[in-house]
Amino acid sequence: MQAPGSPDEDRDGEFEHGGWMDDYQDERMEVVNDQISEADALLLGRKTYEIFASYWPHFEPADDPLATELNSMPKYVASRTLDAVEWHNSTLLAGAAEAVEDLKNDRGGVMLVQGSANLIQTLLAHDLVDEFRLWIFPLVLGDGKRLFGDGTIPEALELTDVETSNTGVQILRYERAGEFESSSAAR
Repeated sequence: MQAPGSPDEDRDGEFEHGGWMDDYQDERMEVVNDQISEADALLLGRKTYEIFASYWPHFEPADDPLATELNSMPKYVASRTLDAVEWHNSTLLAGAAEAVEDLKNDRGGVMLVQGSANLIQTLLAHDLVDEFRLWIFPLVLGDGKRLFGDGTIPEALELTDVETSNTGVQILRYERAGEFESSSAAR
């Protein structure tokens, strides 16, 4: 999930395969607009926030409905290094796990995490993800950041929606379906 947008987006771990997503874009992938429209807020890690905040505020409202939506919706930023966030309607969170749990309890609604690989690991380790909206690309990079890294709590998921783009990207939605139960392959 590392650096889909550009080669220099995220070089952590000496990752050299950034910018892999563009060749797979097609009209069916516009579902990202629907996913953002369904959300009441964005929850972002520092790197994704910095990428978005350097890009989306520069659109005029009439230029791009997605930009209008992103610029106006509440944005919560989990960071251990930022002192302030300046993108309109952004709030800096201290202590990601506790702050997100408080947000979920206090505000309700749908908070969408976009990108934010490090933040997702924290959310997974603290059992704070209710639904997964995954895009699986027909591509193997071999290294880079993983969605389900060490510390992910095992659990069962139920597929609730699937779409396939013309370029072979699977756009999947999973809801939580309880605890993972192992079974024996022997019958």
